[in-house]
Parts: sequence; C-alpha cells; structure tokens
Amino acid sequence: MNSQSPSLPRLAIVVPCYNESEVFSYCLTELGGYLGRMISDGMISPASYLLFVDDGSRDDTWRQISAATKSHAHVRGLKLSCNKGHQAALLTGLANADNADAIVSIDADLQDDINAIGEMVKSYVAGHDVVYGVRASRQTDTAFKRMTAEVFYRLMTMMGVKQVFNHADFRLLSSRARDALLEYHERNIYIRGLVPLVGFPSSEVYYDRRERTAGVSKYPLHKMMALALEGITSMTVMPLRIITLTGFIISAVAILAIVVVLINKMIGNPIQGWASVIVALFFMGGVQMLCLGIIGEYLGKIYLETKRRPRSHIEEKEGFGSP
Repeated sequence: MNSQSPSLPRLAIVVPCYNESEVFSYCLTELGGYLGRMISDGMISPASYLLFVDDGSRDDTWRQISAATKSHAHVRGLKLSCNKGHQAALLTGLANADNADAIVSIDADLQDDINAIGEMVKSYVAGHDVVYGVRASRQTDTAFKRMTAEVFYRLMTMMGVKQVFNHADFRLLSSRARDALLEYHERNIYIRGLVPLVGFPSSEVYYDRRERTAGVSKYPLHKMMALALEGITSMTVMPLRIITLTGFIISAVAILAIVVVLINKMIGNPIQGWASVIVALFFMGGVQMLCLGIIGEYLGKIYLETKRRPRSHIEEKEGFGSP
C-alpha cells in the first residue's frame, strides 16, 4: 500500500461541469453508485466523496449540484464565479479536494469508463502516485476524429511536449502528486503536459471510451486546435527554434540564389521574370507574418504570466461539512 495511506485510502472524484444539465443526473447516479460499491467492497474509506466543479454554467447545472449536496452525504460542490475553462476548473477542484489520499479527475459526460477507477485505486495502493487512464482504441470515434487525434498527439511529441498517448484528463493523483502539480503556477495551463513533469511512480490503466449519453461535446474542433496551441506554446519553445531554423534555411537559399544570379549576369544571360519576383515576395511576406505571429503568441503568454492573475474565483461551496 502507498506509504501515505496506511489504512483505506480516502478517495475524491473531481468532476468539472459546464452546461451539463442534461447529463448531470446520470453522472451523479453512476458515480455515486460506483463510489458506494467501492466503499462496500472495502477498497476505499467511507469518507470518500464526489466533488463537482461548476465552471460558470449558463444552465441549471449548479442548482442540481447544490441539490445533490443536500441529498447525498458524499457529494460536494464548488461554483466558480464565471467560466474559466476546463483546465482551470479542474485545477480548482484538485486544489479543493481536502483530506483526500487520492484524487481522480473525470469529465461529467462519463464517456471515460468509471470501472477503470477501481483499477486506478488498486494501482495507487500498489505504490503508484500517478495513474493515467488511457484509451485502448478509438473505434467509437469518426475517421476524422481519429485522424485529428493522431495528428494532435504526434505533433505534440514532435514539438517536445511529454505526454501519454491517448490520455486526456482521466487520471488518479496521490495527494503528494497533486500538491506537486499545484506548485506549477503558470496561468497558461496544459495539465496533460504538466503531470508527467511531476514525476513520481506512475502506471497506466486501459479502457474503452463510451458514447456520450446526453448533451453535446464541449471540445469541438476549434477548441481542440486551441488546446493544441496552448499545449505547444506553454510547454515548449520548439516553434521559436523552428523559426530560427527557417530563417537559416531561407538565408542559405537566398545566398545561393544571389550567386546564381551573379553568375548568369556575368556570362551575359540575366534571369528574366517579374512573376518569379512577386511570388518570392509574397512567400517571404507570408513566412515573416507567420513567424511574427508565433513570436507574438509567446509574448502574449509572457504578458499574461507576469500579471499573476488568479486562475479562478469560487463563488459558492456546498457540502464541505460532509464527513
């Protein structure tokens, strides 16, 4: 058993919620039932609980969470003052998972298999501080989704971002791994890339992802692209190095072109072509704008980091008097 937990581990399951009115009842029933079964089977402490974090929902998600804290002894709720995004809501939940030996994070749609939580707890008891929930396959995804996911993970790897392939934000952290993660104070958050930096013994649990039972995905294509950009620019300076390499290559090509032009001029065969000049100008203009955009993205990150703004504000807390 993990040295931090000489008795049954106290488990907290953190669930970020944003406009989950349609699926919340199902989520509460499934997670609550599974938590109860783990307690009955002697896997976790009876003091274990669910922690729902409302990320500034516009529907009645918080009303349902608040009601659940009053009718279920093992349910707690946090309401953020406004929408701060999935990653900020998740970190807020982790930070407020009080007195927990192990903390599991899972999305409210429960597409991630809750049965894997039991395997995560077993791995934690065996001595692992970080247990990653990893998709065994992507057969339930569309061909486009599979392709974009493959490109996403390979791109992140090429850019030097260390993360577990086919792992999102379904994982278990021990209390010390959670505390170590919270020591990373940056405001540009990419938790999937930060967790591997924490270190500590880790393992993986494989599962099959299910179809969403209700509601709509909170991560359409444009948000996935934004997440990839956030991950790359917050975890690695590789794009800046690519700009340097691109500048070196273009300079080398330009020097070669100058030599060719001069040789042709000296032998009396000057190179003609207005179109080629214009194409070259447009190409270089596009490269320069792209490079400036990448540099600007990093400058923007620095600007936001120097402000040290809080990641979120908690408006309400419910159920924290529960055992």
